[in-house]
Order: sequence, then C-alpha cells, then structure tokens
Amino acid sequence: MKKALFIAVSVIVLAFVLFLTFIHYVPYSEGVRSGELIKISHKGVFVKTWEGELSQGISGAQIFKFSVSGKKKDVIEKLKEYQGTYVKLTYQERYTTFFWWGDTKYFISDVKPEKSPHFNN
Repeated sequence: MKKALFIAVSVIVLAFVLFLTFIHYVPYSEGVRSGELIKISHKGVFVKTWEGELSQGISGAQIFKFSVSGKKKDVIEKLKEYQGTYVKLTYQERYTTFFWWGDTKYFISDVKPEKSPHFNN
C-alpha cells in the first residue's frame, strides 16, 4: 500500500514539474507590438508583479496588457523611462500563467523607443 501511494504521489509531482517546465520554456507565440506605453505598475497583495498597458489605437480602444518578469530589471527600468512615449515591445505569449508570474500571458523581453506614426517628429 505504501509503495503504491509513493508511486502515485511521485507520478503526480513529476507531472506537475513537467507541466511547469513546459509552460516556462515553450512559448505559444512570439512577436512585436508598437504603441503608446500608458502604464507600468508593480502590483499585488501577497506577490508583487510588474504589469503594463500599451495603447495601440488613437482612441485608446485597443489596449495590449502585458506582464514583465521581475528578473528583467533592465526592461522594467526602460519601461519606467519610456512611459508616456511610443515604444516597440518584444514579447512571448505563454500557454497560461500563474499568479506569481503575472496577470497576463504576454511577457515582455525587450522595449525600444519608436517614432509615432501619428505625429511628424
């Protein structure tokens, strides 16, 4: 009986570890989005995560919500610096997320300033 219970628990733990590994290392998609960076915040009650919003339309109707890994200190600092300006975000979309990673499935890996197509600079 103890051996069967040990095997069952081991299989469940192994399946969970494999699931986490798959979610972490295998992205669903990768891409780039441009728009006005309208928000970057550090939020949460028990686990703080970095969350942001990118406006992709003139009216603000198209909002791209994203998360940033706390390990990406350089990206977080750039996002703070570029807040309110037009930027290009490189991201990875995950199959799912966990509360300690962020609120969205979209995780930013790089940010660069861009010229706005709406204004002649």
